[in-house]
Amino acid sequence: MKIQMAKTAGYCFGVNRAINMAIEVSQTKRPVYTLGPLIHNRFVTDKLASQGIHAVNRVCDIPSGATVIVRTHGIPKSDYEALREKGCDIIDAVCPFVAKIHHIVDEKTAEGCFVIILGTPGHPEVLATQSRCTAFAVVENESELNALLESHPELKDLPVCVVAQTTANRDSCQKTINKLKKACNNALIFDTICNATVERQIDAAALARKSDIMVVVGDVGSSNTRHLFEICLPLCPKVFHIQSAADIVPDMMKDGETIGLTAGASTPDWIIKEVLDKMTDEEKVSMDENFEAMLEKSLKTIHTGEKVVGVVSQVTPTEIHVDLGVKQAGYIPVSELSDDPDFDIAANVKAGAEIECFVMRVNDVEGTVMLSKKRLDSVKGWEKIEAAKELNEPITVFITEENKGGVVGNAYGVRIFIPARQTGLPKDADLSVLIKTKVQVRIIEINRQRRRVVGSIRAAKFEERKAAAEKLWETIEAGSRYKGVVKSITSYGAFVDIGGVDGMVHISELSWNRISHPSDVLKIGDELDVFVVSFDKDKKKISLGHKLASEDPWVAFADRFKTGDVVNVKIVKFMPFGAFAEIIPGVDGLIHISQIADHRIDKAESALTMGQQVDARIVEINHETKKISLSIRALLEKPSEPKMEEPEAEEPEAEEPKPEEPEAEELKPEAPVAAQTQEEDQ
Repeated sequence: MKIQMAKTAGYCFGVNRAINMAIEVSQTKRPVYTLGPLIHNRFVTDKLASQGIHAVNRVCDIPSGATVIVRTHGIPKSDYEALREKGCDIIDAVCPFVAKIHHIVDEKTAEGCFVIILGTPGHPEVLATQSRCTAFAVVENESELNALLESHPELKDLPVCVVAQTTANRDSCQKTINKLKKACNNALIFDTICNATVERQIDAAALARKSDIMVVVGDVGSSNTRHLFEICLPLCPKVFHIQSAADIVPDMMKDGETIGLTAGASTPDWIIKEVLDKMTDEEKVSMDENFEAMLEKSLKTIHTGEKVVGVVSQVTPTEIHVDLGVKQAGYIPVSELSDDPDFDIAANVKAGAEIECFVMRVNDVEGTVMLSKKRLDSVKGWEKIEAAKELNEPITVFITEENKGGVVGNAYGVRIFIPARQTGLPKDADLSVLIKTKVQVRIIEINRQRRRVVGSIRAAKFEERKAAAEKLWETIEAGSRYKGVVKSITSYGAFVDIGGVDGMVHISELSWNRISHPSDVLKIGDELDVFVVSFDKDKKKISLGHKLASEDPWVAFADRFKTGDVVNVKIVKFMPFGAFAEIIPGVDGLIHISQIADHRIDKAESALTMGQQVDARIVEINHETKKISLSIRALLEKPSEPKMEEPEAEEPEAEEPKPEEPEAEELKPEAPVAAQTQEEDQ
C-alpha cells in the first residue's frame, strides 16, 4: 500500500498565528481566556487549557480586567462592547481573511446595502459577521436562496452585498451566486473564501480522484474539515472522517492500494503525525515524502529580498496566487508581472506552472507574501544587457517616456536612456513620436553602480542597414522585386530604401499617367513596390522601376482604338506646334496646330482651353514610337468631291508652281493680279 498526503493539509496561517499569539500571551499573563474555543479542535483547546488558556462561552464567565484573546472566527460586536465595559485586555487573533469580511460588511451596511452571507447559520464566524449588519440573511445553498428571494421580492432592485464564510465550499457558493446574479439587479459580490481553503479543497479533490481510500482528519465541529469530507465523498470509493489516531479501526484500510490523507485547517501537525504513525503500524505502507521533511518545509520562514520558486495556484484579473509551500499565501499583483505592455497573462501564466519571484514584502499580520516577477526579471535583465553590450548585439526596447535630452525605455525590466542625438531623428524633431513604440537599440554605456544604461537607436539602425546592404548586394539581380520605403524626393524622381541600400526611381517610372513632379504621387515614408532595372556594384548605384508592363495603358488603347476613330479627348498641354490631348489615362495624342481649326491660327491657346473636352479623329497611330496624331479640323471640314481627293489636288503647296495656259473663255480680269500676289508670297 501507498499513502499520499495532500500538500495543504493541516494548520492554515490564521490558525497557526492565533495559537502562537495565545501561547506567547500565556507566558506573561495568567489566566488568559478565549470567548469560545480559539479554534475548532478539542485536542488543541485541551492542550491550551493546560497552559492556562481557558475557553468560555459567555462574557459573564470572564472576570473583569482579564486578558481575553478573540478567536480566529471573531466575535459579535456586542461581545466586544461587553468586554470593554468589564475593562478586559482584548488581544485580537481574528483571522485576517475574516477581518476583511467585517470591513466589507461595515462599509456596505453604512451605504444601506442588504447583506447576504453565504455560510452555515449559527457558525461563530457567521454570527460575528451578521452582528455588523442592519439588514441581512444567511443562506447555505441555492434552495435557501430561492426561499429568500420568494419571501423578499424587493431584493430584485435593492442594493445587495454578498460575502461568503471563509471556509465555505466554493463550488456550492458559485451555484448560489450564479442564481443571485440573475435575480438581483444591484448585487455587489465579494470573493471572501480564504485562498488557503480553496487550495486545500482543490488538493483534496485531486487526491480523492486517484485514491482507493481517503482519510480526512479534523474535529467534528470544524466547518472546513466537514467540507473537505463532503468534497471527497463522491470522488473516492471509501472516505473516512476521523478526529485522531484513536479513530483508526482494524481493516479500515483493507482493499486499498493507494490511500489519500488530508486534514482541516484546525488540525495540528502532531495529530496528523500520530494518524500517519498509526496507519503505518496497521498496514505495511510507504510514504511519498517523509512527514518530518514536509513539516519542516511548511514551517520555512521567508524574508523580504529573497528569491523564491513557487507554483501558480490561481490566476485572477488582479493578481496571481502562488503556493510557496509555507503557511503564508503568496501573490503577485498584475502590475508586478512584467514591464512589457503587451504581456499576455493568459498565455504566459498557467495554474500549476512553476514561477520564480522576488519577495517584496512579508505581512505576518495578514499572512501574505507580496511577490514580484518583474523585479527578479530586472536582476536577470542586467545580465542580459551586459551580455548584449559585450557581444555588440541589439536589444528590443519599449519607449515609455520623453525625458530632458532624450527618451526613456525599458528592456528586461531595466531603465534605458536614449539621448536625442542617438534616436536617429532629425535635430529638434518631436521625440514623442517614439513613445509606446518598440525599437532596436545598441547599448553604448553601462554603469551598474549608478544603475545607468545608455542606448542608441541610430547605432542599431546603422549596423542593421550595413548588414542588410551586404546581403542585398550579394543577391541583387535585374528584375528582382522589393518592397521599399521612400526616403527622399527630387524633381527628377524618388530615392527608395530597398533594405539598407537606396535606389533611384526616375519620374518617368513612377506612373503611366503624366505627372509634373514625383510629389504628385508620392510622399516620404510611403511604401513602394519596385523592381531592379539596372545596377552597378562598383559605383553602388541602382536604377529602379515601378510601372508594370501589365498595367501599360498603351495596351488598353491599342485594343480599343484604330486609325479613323473619332474620340472624345481632354486638352492637357499646350506647345508652340499644337496641343496634347488625353485619349485615355496614360495615353496622349498630338493635335498639330494645323489640325485644330479650319482656318489659320497663331497658337493653340487661341482656339482651345486647358482641360477642355473635344472630339477629334485619330489620323495616325505609330505603334513603334507609341505616338498618335489627332485632328479636330478633319471633323470640321465638309466631305470633298471624289476628284478632289487625288494627291496632286490635295497638296498643291508641296510642289513648285508651274505656269499653265488657261482656256480663253476661263480667263478673268482678276487672274493677273492673283498670280502676281502668289509670286510675291513666294
